[in-house]
Amino acid sequence: MDHLNAAFALEPNARAQFADEGFIHLKQVLDPKVIAAYGPEITRLTMELNTQHLPMEERSTYDRAFLQVMNLWTQSETVRTFVFGQRLARIAAELLGVKGVRLYHDQSLYKEPGGGVTPAHADQHYWPLASDRVVTAWIPLQPVPLDMGPLAFWKGSQRVAQGRNLGISDESEQAIPERMESLGIPLVEQPFGLGDVSFHLGWTFHRAGENRSQNPRSVMTVIYMDEEMHLKPEWDAIEQNDADQWCPGVAPGGMARSPLNPVLWSGA
Repeated sequence: MDHLNAAFALEPNARAQFADEGFIHLKQVLDPKVIAAYGPEITRLTMELNTQHLPMEERSTYDRAFLQVMNLWTQSETVRTFVFGQRLARIAAELLGVKGVRLYHDQSLYKEPGGGVTPAHADQHYWPLASDRVVTAWIPLQPVPLDMGPLAFWKGSQRVAQGRNLGISDESEQAIPERMESLGIPLVEQPFGLGDVSFHLGWTFHRAGENRSQNPRSVMTVIYMDEEMHLKPEWDAIEQNDADQWCPGVAPGGMARSPLNPVLWSGA
């Protein structure tokens, strides 16, 4: 608990780097003992609650990418303690340059051995949020070498509008990398050590490779948004689905502060 709530000292240039590149990979953010204490519960619930049971060869491209379960914090007091930790939330607020952050939702991502690529995309394609002050923390629950499919980011791609209309698909995996290459935007792929955490903006394009190892890649993500975040005044069908799940009862244009969106850290 003390570690999960303790402040993490960002390097002096971290916020500027994040604003310029749209992501940052931070080393040794979490003590391995913390991951050992909370990771097994996250993985257990992911395996218990996911609804994907088809053999890998019968799944769609999306479903081969990972098993996923959202808002695990509502299923377990142990996971709630992890997700509500102020250490990562404060980093998110500092990187976004906002007073504080609310929880949008959490999401576990379990890439099985032999799991396919996570196609190129930007997360905010799915979200009914009115501003770009939203960030995902990607938290591996074990080391992630290159053959296990670490998250990779197109550096500075948060400023590129083309491709934002594409969800995770074969089309996005072809079109987005082609567009990034034509613009000279590099893909940054690095292994993650135990305790490393990355943060990326909602409009930063990213992907992950196949899990070519014999071990599963278990990852927890927490999506943080500006504590003053409002929903967009109008939603498409995809955004409507997300609004219904993660901000229930909030009207279009309203502040995103449903019971599922508590403030996790505020400097006020």
